[in-house]
Amino acid sequence: MENKIIEKYNRPVFFYGLSLLIPWVLWFTAAYISHMQERNGLLLFVQAGLSILGLLAPVFVAAYLFLSDKELYNDLKNRMFRQKGFSPIYTVSAFLLIFLSLIVAQLISLVFGHSFDQFHISGSPSFSSALFSPWFILLFAPIVEELAWHSYGTDTLRSRFNLFKTSMIFSIYWVFWHVPLSFINGYYHSNVVAQGLLYSLNFVFSLFVFVILMNWLYYKTNRNILIAIIFHCSANVTNEIFATHPDSKVIQTVLLLIIAIVVLIKEKEMFFRKDVIN
Repeated sequence: MENKIIEKYNRPVFFYGLSLLIPWVLWFTAAYISHMQERNGLLLFVQAGLSILGLLAPVFVAAYLFLSDKELYNDLKNRMFRQKGFSPIYTVSAFLLIFLSLIVAQLISLVFGHSFDQFHISGSPSFSSALFSPWFILLFAPIVEELAWHSYGTDTLRSRFNLFKTSMIFSIYWVFWHVPLSFINGYYHSNVVAQGLLYSLNFVFSLFVFVILMNWLYYKTNRNILIAIIFHCSANVTNEIFATHPDSKVIQTVLLLIIAIVVLIKEKEMFFRKDVIN
């Protein structure tokens, strides 16, 4: 049954094309506004509105596709509300994997001379967002994204490729999808670019590792969208609650890469076989 319904997710070009084009147009416009020397309240409102609309665009595209096909819509409802697949180990992993990896990374960084002050809970995210609280963005963004990426996006790639190729293709796409955000003054991605090439490359590489782990949790829990949302929210909040040095985030990526390699070896059948296996 899973294989049959996955085959219904058959419009990847439409979904990914519009999900890239619309946010790019909106976000590059927001980026232009963010660098204006004199921005009044109206321009700040426009910038914030364009940013949010760009974030919502993939959800709107996915919603159109689901509303156009009753079988897909029923599949979406089942995956949103069914409890099948909520194994305790994968649920706990979704909540704690990123958090624990960062704690260990910061501990390792102490050996290289970094300060214990990294464990201070700053209470203030490292970026700004026009009109909206950064904490709101940290939670709203992953919820909205996963309602697109793991409602339609992942499965439409999975209908054509094995899970490993699906993860790699989506990761490359996701890197390009984020590009305009690095031009918006004060945004997280803009700040990462300002930190230097090493940390920019770490962000890019971390997306590949992150996607492997998220897709592992997604398929191990019977394509449960809520698990993907929990994992993504946990990652966003975890990486902003501490005064983490950028070097620790590089170490964290290495730790998560090791975990991802173990997962790929252990779940070789899941990742490298074409048929969908839970």
